[in-house]
Amino acid sequence: MTGRSINSAAAPAPVGGYSQAFEVAGARRLLFVSGQVPESRDGEVPADFRGQARLAWANLLAQLDAASMSVENLVKVTIFLSSRDYAEANGELRAEVLGSHCPALTVIITGIFDERWLLEIEAFAVA
Repeated sequence: MTGRSINSAAAPAPVGGYSQAFEVAGARRLLFVSGQVPESRDGEVPADFRGQARLAWANLLAQLDAASMSVENLVKVTIFLSSRDYAEANGELRAEVLGSHCPALTVIITGIFDERWLLEIEAFAVA
């Protein structure tokens, strides 16, 4: 599988670590990852946003690992935030996890299913 970022000069440039589009060629497997929440296996939810974001990303990475994939296989990530107040920290933590990999990205400010959760992350990956 090969992937490449696409950012058309005819549209606004992305602001931050993502691509406006992400092209995949030669993929044989698709992985659709349900929204991963900031809750541990024993039901614990960190009190602060950064702790929750790290845990939600760890849960997402665990799903990728279970499918023998990694961050490099991500082609689309959607992050649901409970408040715009978390936007900056969200971007910082996303960059920490993704490094130089820039999949397509959407961030949505919305209500979250469980009021303890401050975010939820879903993704698509290919191999």
